[in-house]
Amino acid sequence: MAWNNGGPNPWGSGGGNRPGGPWGSPPGGSGGGLPPTPDFDAILRQAQDAVRRFLPRGFGGGGRGLVLIALILVAVWAASGFYRVQPDEQGVVLRFGAFDRTTPPGLNYHLPWPVESATTPRVTRINRVDVGFRSPTEGVARPTPSRDISEESHMLTGDENIIDIDFAVFWRIRDAGEFLFNTRNPESTVKSAAESTMREVIGRTPIQPALTEARAQIEAQVRQQTQEMLDSYGAGVEITQVQLQKVDPPNAVIEAFRDVQRANADRERLRNEAESYRNDIIPRARGEAERMVQEAQGFKESQVARATGEAQRFLSVLASYEAAKDVTLRRMYLETMEEILRKNPKIIVDDRLQGIVPFLPLTGGAAGASVPQSPPASQPAGKGPAR
Repeated sequence: MAWNNGGPNPWGSGGGNRPGGPWGSPPGGSGGGLPPTPDFDAILRQAQDAVRRFLPRGFGGGGRGLVLIALILVAVWAASGFYRVQPDEQGVVLRFGAFDRTTPPGLNYHLPWPVESATTPRVTRINRVDVGFRSPTEGVARPTPSRDISEESHMLTGDENIIDIDFAVFWRIRDAGEFLFNTRNPESTVKSAAESTMREVIGRTPIQPALTEARAQIEAQVRQQTQEMLDSYGAGVEITQVQLQKVDPPNAVIEAFRDVQRANADRERLRNEAESYRNDIIPRARGEAERMVQEAQGFKESQVARATGEAQRFLSVLASYEAAKDVTLRRMYLETMEEILRKNPKIIVDDRLQGIVPFLPLTGGAAGASVPQSPPASQPAGKGPAR
C-alpha cells in the first residue's frame, strides 16, 4: 500500500502506526472520536451493592440473593392479579386485550398484566335516553333549556295523521361483556332502537287512542319490542321503562285539531243523549204494548168465558123447561120481576103529611125530594094508603 511505504496516511497525520487506527485515540485518550464504552460489569456490581444495603445483615449474597429477590418480584407480580368488584359493578376480564369472561361482585383474580386485565363498569345505575326532545342540563355553569327535536318526535299514525311524541327510555347494563364489546355506541343503539320501535307502534295506532287511553299500552309495546331488538343485537342492555312525556298534534295544526276534538266531543255527547233517550223510551213502549196485549188477552178470555157461561146457563134452563114447563116459566117470571124491581127505585110515602109527599130512594136515583100531592077525596087526610 502507498501509505505503508511512507506515503500519505488517509486517516490523518502520524503514519500508519497511530493508535486507534481510523477511529482516533483509544478509549480514555484525549483525542476525538466516539464516547467510551460503558462497563456493564461495574454497573451490575453497583446495583447489587445498592440492593444489599437495603437487605438485612446476614442476607445471602451472590446468586442466592438474586434468586430470592426474583421470587419476591414474581410473588408481587402474581398478587397484582387480585381485584375487587363492588356490589353495583360487574367485572370484565380481558386476555391480551380481547374479552374473556365476566366476574360477579366480590374478590376475584385474573392473570397479572400483561396477560390479563380487568375493568369494573357499574351495572345498577339507571341511564336515560331522551327521544324527540332534550332535557335541560343541571349542575353546570350555563344550563340549557329543554328543546324539541321535530325530526325525532313527528310520527305518522295508523289513520294517516301526524302526531308529536316525546318520550324517555330508561335502561341499565345487564351484561357488561356484551355491553362493552358487541356494540360500538350502546347509548346511540338504545336510542335508535327505541325510536324505530315507537314509529312502528304509532304506525299501527289511530291518533285518538294514542292521545287518550292507549298511552300505557303503547309504552308496554315499545318497551317489549325494543328489548327484543337489543337482545337480537347482543347489546347487553335491559330496558327498565319507557315513559311518554308529551303526545300532542304538531304545533302548526293544534288549534284546528282541538276544534275537531271539540266537534267530536259534541257529537259523542249528542249520540249519548240520543242513546239514553232510546234506552228510556223503547223499554217503556215495549212495556205499554205488552200491557195492552195482556189486557186484550184477558178481555178475550173473559168474554169467551162469559159467553160460554151464558150458553151453559141457557142450555140448563132449556133442559129444565123441557122437564117442567110450568114451574120453569114461573121461576123465570119471578126472576125477571126480581131483576126489574131490583133496578127500580123504592119510594116511602108518609100519608100524615099534607100538601107534599117526601120520599126516600132506597136504591139508586137522586137524593130525596118532595112531590106535591093532594090527598084523595074519598079518604080523610092522614090516612092514605102506603105504597
